[in-house]
Amino acid sequence: MDLKETMAINLRRIRHGKNLTQEELADLAGLSARYIGAIERADKSATVTVLGQISEALGVEPAELLTKAN
Repeated sequence: MDLKETMAINLRRIRHGKNLTQEELADLAGLSARYIGAIERADKSATVTVLGQISEALGVEPAELLTKAN
């Protein structure tokens, strides 16, 4: 599994855990819901800036989005 897929899985898991829709997360992060969806499907890679925006909106450290589950 590559880093893009790892982020997709973690983003979806954390977002669901916080009971947020893609639209709600997008609003909090200042991004489009379409872009959030593309990241969750691993169709798009997030830049470091976007990683920061998403992690801040979710209230987690950026590393939590990039760490592979054991």
